[in-house]
Amino acid sequence: MINPVSHVAAMSPYALAELTAPADKRAISLSQNESLRPPSPLAIAAAAEAVAGAQLYPDPDWRDLRKALADLHDIPAEGILCGNGSMELIASLTQAFADERNAVLAPVHAYPFFRTAARIARARYDTAPEQDGCVVVDALLSAVQPDTCIVFVANPGNPTGTRISRAELVRLRETLRGDILLVIDEAYGEFADHLGEPVFDLVARGDTVILRSFSKAYGLAGMRVGWGLFPSDIAQEVRKVTNPNNISVAGQAAATAALADQIYMRETCEVTAMLRDGFIDRLRRAGFDVPGSFTNFALIRFADAEAAKQVDAALRAESVFLRAQGGAGLPACLRVTIGDAEMLDIAAGLLERWAERARQ
Repeated sequence: MINPVSHVAAMSPYALAELTAPADKRAISLSQNESLRPPSPLAIAAAAEAVAGAQLYPDPDWRDLRKALADLHDIPAEGILCGNGSMELIASLTQAFADERNAVLAPVHAYPFFRTAARIARARYDTAPEQDGCVVVDALLSAVQPDTCIVFVANPGNPTGTRISRAELVRLRETLRGDILLVIDEAYGEFADHLGEPVFDLVARGDTVILRSFSKAYGLAGMRVGWGLFPSDIAQEVRKVTNPNNISVAGQAAATAALADQIYMRETCEVTAMLRDGFIDRLRRAGFDVPGSFTNFALIRFADAEAAKQVDAALRAESVFLRAQGGAGLPACLRVTIGDAEMLDIAAGLLERWAERARQ
């Protein structure tokens, strides 16, 4: 028998969505936080054209994409790294800056891949309590240990959908030790950009990284394109452990073209927010506990884990797939991606009928 290394053997596989539908029903997936719209037509055309040159390796420096990002966000192109989704950049950061001698810290209900990345790097994974599903800066600061080397904060958060203000992020950064790397994951940042609280300027300190993704607001989850703004010395180390040809020619072309169609992306965010808020209001009227969200999903909180399990099973029987949140320490919650109006109407109707039966 060929044995894996001990820290990998001790890990559980990363939990993926289970989308097996009954044979006679069409699957309605509201489980993976995908965009409710396809990518911009400009992105689709650019990707199709790029495939004609697919015999060549992609640009390992993502030059066109970096320039487009720099121009859009008014940030230095030389500080931008791109990854095969932001997940690759999260994993590369932990590989480069954490190991068995130190610890990674995150809020208790943070994106579960932070934990996975820490364990791959053999680092201890510590958590800090949240308040009503929201990051608490003072709790994070209290949880810092002498060996803490990275603090991850997703803002807006997944799976909670909550966010903290720029002022609180600045306070966190200014209070953390200078030898702790703060990584702010803004995979859902475009859904909160209208609030006018960018944090890219924190990168100039030399101890902070900001990550973003094309998977959500830009509708390019299938292309696997993430990016981040890095201090130069941090970027230098991270590049050592990322795949040098990590984003396909089609992915780079599609992402670059998508940036040129900001009107389309903003429409996607606006439509998503309208449907999200209407869906949340409908569920609240039916008696569900659903906090507000700054993302393309909503979190439903049930009385206990058993109730969440029953609802999940009832919806799956009708081929409607939500996402259980036990992996994020929220076993009494289900997360609902904001799909199109028809999908949401079907899901809301099933949830309303379950609530009515539960009251009888």
